[in-house]
Amino acid sequence: MTLDQLRPHMQGIAQPVVTLTRKLGVTPNELSVASFFVSILAGAAFYAGSIVFAVIMVALNAIFDALDGALARDMGVASPRGDFLDHVIDRYADIFIITGIFAGGAASWPIGVFALTGVLMSSYIGTQAQAVGVGRYYGGILGRADRLVLVMIAGALTVLIPGEIYGLNYLGWLLVLFGIFGHYTALQRFAHVWRNIEDVP
Repeated sequence: MTLDQLRPHMQGIAQPVVTLTRKLGVTPNELSVASFFVSILAGAAFYAGSIVFAVIMVALNAIFDALDGALARDMGVASPRGDFLDHVIDRYADIFIITGIFAGGAASWPIGVFALTGVLMSSYIGTQAQAVGVGRYYGGILGRADRLVLVMIAGALTVLIPGEIYGLNYLGWLLVLFGIFGHYTALQRFAHVWRNIEDVP
């Protein structure tokens, strides 16, 4: 159950935006790079305590990340190079955003590392599946699209209903959930890939 699995069904909804983006002369790689820079701004804003601005930057990161692939397919220029760039930028974006949240004081560094390793491992196994011949697998309980939406919700709640529950605000508890469900998702993906690997003598 992840929002990533809904991406193929969102093409019709996103098409008007893709068409407008194409008319403006924006390339898929430029959108990918834009998503990289707004993720840096998001992390810096979380660190500085500017939660509203951080949430806006996370929303832009999600939009640019969704549009770059859709635009590449629409233009017929989807390529391994662009796909590689997109995945590298996504991982850096995850690092910037999550690090900004816990470095800004929402949670202790052990919780931050727990969240970050869960997120990175689940993403790594999803793409590593392709390297061993299974094909990319983005199943499991928590995908990247889910994380971005949850960050926006937790950020909004932190601003609208400030306070702490057992010493953590909403963003802090979100990192705890990222750690738990991120590692659980990694295990789910590992199990799927392990079952479907065809060993070659």
